[in-house]
Amino acid sequence: MFELHGRTALVTGAGRHVGRRIAEVLAEAGAAVAVNDIDRGRAEETAEALIAAGGKAAAVPGDITDPETVAAIVRRTGELLGPVDILVNNAGIPAGGSKWGAQFGDTSPEDWSPLIQLNVMAVLHCTHAVLPHMRDQGYGRLIHIVSDSARAGMPGLAVYGAAKAAAAAFSRCLATEVGRAGITSNCVSLGTIPPAETPPEVLQKLARGYPAGRTGTPDDIAPTVLWLASQEASWVTGQTVSVNGGWLTT
Repeated sequence: MFELHGRTALVTGAGRHVGRRIAEVLAEAGAAVAVNDIDRGRAEETAEALIAAGGKAAAVPGDITDPETVAAIVRRTGELLGPVDILVNNAGIPAGGSKWGAQFGDTSPEDWSPLIQLNVMAVLHCTHAVLPHMRDQGYGRLIHIVSDSARAGMPGLAVYGAAKAAAAAFSRCLATEVGRAGITSNCVSLGTIPPAETPPEVLQKLARGYPAGRTGTPDDIAPTVLWLASQEASWVTGQTVSVNGGWLTT
């Protein structure tokens, strides 16, 4: 089950954390993986690790908020690995350029722009770039990583939550447009996935809101992405699958 030999996957933001684990799992299932990250070093290191583990991969770094760069990334992926069959829009909130956690009234348009550009516009750019090949071949998997903050009102996350909600709505609408072309479009909605270096006392505090008794890890997310990328999920489209330790149950 969940075998991806002969398929090419492009994973954005795959240089570290959740994106890297997704890339690893897809490669383990047999996909050729194009590793995108805005940081060239991270992209190259991840691609080299996938190859060392016996997979097929290539680094395709670049800023996916720029449509011309996205077009070049998709072309380069085709040259190195083959046309994109599976797109995982994983890249999310930028490491800087926003007032994370600030009340909306204390922010400005300059703070909102990075969130909208990366969480919404980059998703549109990447999806638009891979659709022609998917339509031509009658097969494709579009998987968008979103956040439960799109469904739950949370202080300090108004613009971030709005951006993730926009990506989820885009995915649902797109599913109705491309389904008859053999293309599925789904979201994986995340709860809290702290970085590996998060102190234990912080993890314990964060875990209090989770019925599962802990926060998530990249290992919790990647198998769901693999399932949605597989033939076994061919009749699943227009859905948002929450992987959140029970934090939200509706």
